[in-house]
Amino acid sequence: MGRPRERKTSSRTGPVIFSASGGLSLAGAVAGQLGLQLGKRDLDRFPDGECHVRVLESVRGHDVYLLVSTGPPVEANLVELLLLADACRRAGAARLTAVIPYFGYARQDRRASGRESVGARVIADLLEAGGLDRVVAVDLHSPALEGFFSMPLEHLTAVPLLAEALRHSGVGAGGVVVAPDLGAARLADRYARLLELPVAIVHKTRLSGREVSTHGVSGDVDGRQPLIVDDMISTGGTIEAAAKSLAAAGSLPVAAIAATHGLLVAGAGERLAAVNARRVIVTDSVAVPPGLRLPLEIVSIAPILARAVQHLHEDRSLADLVAGS
Repeated sequence: MGRPRERKTSSRTGPVIFSASGGLSLAGAVAGQLGLQLGKRDLDRFPDGECHVRVLESVRGHDVYLLVSTGPPVEANLVELLLLADACRRAGAARLTAVIPYFGYARQDRRASGRESVGARVIADLLEAGGLDRVVAVDLHSPALEGFFSMPLEHLTAVPLLAEALRHSGVGAGGVVVAPDLGAARLADRYARLLELPVAIVHKTRLSGREVSTHGVSGDVDGRQPLIVDDMISTGGTIEAAAKSLAAAGSLPVAAIAATHGLLVAGAGERLAAVNARRVIVTDSVAVPPGLRLPLEIVSIAPILARAVQHLHEDRSLADLVAGS
């Protein structure tokens, strides 16, 4: 996207953390962990819907972190992030890092049928054009996204936190960690290593954005209690279909469902309720819709993000926080 930006070499002060509409509560928790107050900004909309962002404090020379989760409404949150980055850059910020707990459009990382966009690449290009120096994300749907950026992308993981929550689900040696599709197989393997349990994989075909079909299970689930894990739950269709395949293969009822990103849209509450799992565990990477009648447990990723901000500000390693470590 054009010529490389000139990097500032002057000393940095800060850090300063700003947020927009997406992730405001989480950003406040991260700032609190670091003993900071959220940066002051004014975010308004014109009558025609255009977003207007103004930073209300000096950021000149500061190390600035913009914590905005690009969950629903995805485009609104993304534009707010880009405008906030532009305001900080024009106000003289020494370094700009976007902390994006949930990275919208990550599922659109390739062309499946030929005449379609690669949405993840478009968003990566937008973020680079927005003057950002670094991106931090958590449990990306496709780790291949890192190749879309020329700037550094730090890929953090909430798996250890969620695995610890699953450890208290009451499932002992008779449990099995289940990937609801092949795309979640590596993720399930990470959970299985932490929980010292075997892995099974449900074979899935996606029919549309809302519908999937399954055709068999690899791995021994007969008489075992499944723990279904994924990076995200959107409509719940994948989880529902996986639960039916597991039951047909002789498994016990699903003990727990865990995912980093609980979008829970378009009837997900009803689909997950039909699975009748004892626990549904997600993080606060996005705001969970209200009114869901689920045994829902929310694990905060604020400690992970706070440590990442502290380490980045001090130019220290993130090795113990990144996915795959």
